[in-house]
Amino acid sequence: MDTHPEFQPGQIVSLEYGDNNLYAEVIEVVISRQLCWVRPLFLANHTQELPTITDLRDASDLLWPIQLFRPALDTEVITLLSQVLVKEPKGEPDLIAKQQFHQFIQQIWQCRKLKG
Repeated sequence: MDTHPEFQPGQIVSLEYGDNNLYAEVIEVVISRQLCWVRPLFLANHTQELPTITDLRDASDLLWPIQLFRPALDTEVITLLSQVLVKEPKGEPDLIAKQQFHQFIQQIWQCRKLKG
């Protein structure tokens, strides 16, 4: 499939793996390389009735294959994002959140290598 989603800067997108969804803001789409540069917002774990939210606003940006992202629906993001935005960003880096983010990305990468 040669088509790619028509993402716009500022749009919220989702990257799913297992029970986890990474929600991120599109910074730029690199069409020539089929990559999407995103800034992580939060990771939602859906293993329980109420998802647990990990604030990733301090995490590193991500340059990832565009076809792995999907547009996030307003209805799924609004309540989850409101939980993150009420918290003030921490002065020091949240190492546990960054570790969860890196583990999530590593799991997707490993899965793609095995399918590859």
